[in-house]
Amino acid sequence: MEAFFASMGEKSFRATQVMKWIHQLWVDDFDAMTNLSKTLRQRLAEVAEIRGPTAIHAQISADGTRKWLLELPCGNRVETVFIPEERRNTLCVSSQVGCALDCTFCSTAQQGFNRNLSSAEIVGQVWFANKEVGEQQRVSNVVLMGMGEPLLNFNNVVMASNVMMDDFAYGLSKRRVTLSTAGVIPALERLAQVSDVSLALSLHAPNDDLRNQLVPLNRKYPIAPLLKACSDYIGQGRRKVTVEYVMLDGVNDRPEHARELARLMRNFPAKINLIPFNPFPETRYRRSSAQAIAAFGEYLVGKGLIVTTRRTRGDDIDAACGQLVGKVDDRSRRTERNAAAMAG
Repeated sequence: MEAFFASMGEKSFRATQVMKWIHQLWVDDFDAMTNLSKTLRQRLAEVAEIRGPTAIHAQISADGTRKWLLELPCGNRVETVFIPEERRNTLCVSSQVGCALDCTFCSTAQQGFNRNLSSAEIVGQVWFANKEVGEQQRVSNVVLMGMGEPLLNFNNVVMASNVMMDDFAYGLSKRRVTLSTAGVIPALERLAQVSDVSLALSLHAPNDDLRNQLVPLNRKYPIAPLLKACSDYIGQGRRKVTVEYVMLDGVNDRPEHARELARLMRNFPAKINLIPFNPFPETRYRRSSAQAIAAFGEYLVGKGLIVTTRRTRGDDIDAACGQLVGKVDDRSRRTERNAAAMAG
């Protein structure tokens, strides 16, 4: 932004002024930027535009969760979810159109993959949500847990995260921007050099054999080196990795799985988040019973671990964890292969 204004012969502080207008006041009209001269506003209108995402569909859940289907210039669509709570308002943003991974319990993954989102398309989801919900419900937390694997869109995700944490943009602290990854180790090692966002790990299994089935990426980046990379990322201190564990009936929710997970997490700086599975059409999985989830969590707590169970939000509008689908022009041919497998 500073370079842009320098190219126009303007002072660098103009960048700060315009950043605040766009990201803190959600203004998309240069003429409304009243601390800029009229001449500069006219020049900006001639050479630039501020264009936010276009929502083609919006839904509001009975619990207040809001989901927007945003259309991209290429015709693909991604979903963004806003989750209001008493002490915070969380926005779940997408980083890719579809997902290049093939986690078997995730609806997004079954849609295939088209492309990475640009940094503008990622930040634009935060801008759009704030403009929609208004000052009283301003986004306080952002989680990169929507469609896509963030670390496979490294540069754009890092740039977008930096804008979210910039004092002249959204001013979110590193503890309020969370990146969720299935475990792309080389990218995670790079991330430690350029960013300090909070980290969530989509683990979902306590051993490599089971995780290979649920999260195929594990065949390339197994659990042991992945946990080491996560520990290295957060470094020494009081920070912890949020370990996400979706509860699948009869698959990963048995007492032996709880024992394995307790051993695995014994010396790992983790907060374990148990996630009741959210079903979607044609899935072969079922949600673990409330009793099984409670027993699983109680065992882990008894072993001295920090455990929470995620409250399902927005499942009546398919906005819950693992349910986002959007509209993906699948370049991976995954949907074609899945359809053939379903047909036998």
